[in-house]
Amino acid sequence: MLILLVEDNEANRVLMKDILTLTGNKILEAGTGEEGVRLAQKHKPQLIFMDVELPGMDGITATKILKQDARTRDIPVVAVSSYYDEKEKRLFLANGGDYYLSKPIDVELVLATVRRFLPDI
Repeated sequence: MLILLVEDNEANRVLMKDILTLTGNKILEAGTGEEGVRLAQKHKPQLIFMDVELPGMDGITATKILKQDARTRDIPVVAVSSYYDEKEKRLFLANGGDYYLSKPIDVELVLATVRRFLPDI
């Protein structure tokens, strides 16, 4: 299976990729919301981890675009936010997001989230 990781911060991207690699899935990486949308439309991953704060197009806007597109609307999108913000969480979910995680990254929670959305792995 393929997981798309959309994260602009290199240290966070490396950490998340290392964690996601433990699941045995292939990981595709994007550093911007625009690139994330393009890669999701092209490769149709089974799960997307989307940073909320990205340069250019933010993760909420990227998620909204993906959820409005027939090619990608059924792909679960999990927000990864720098901090827990109830208003941001509501906005993300209102724009089609499926789940919301806040940093610092909890390895077990990330792995549990993958199992939640990809139970066949």
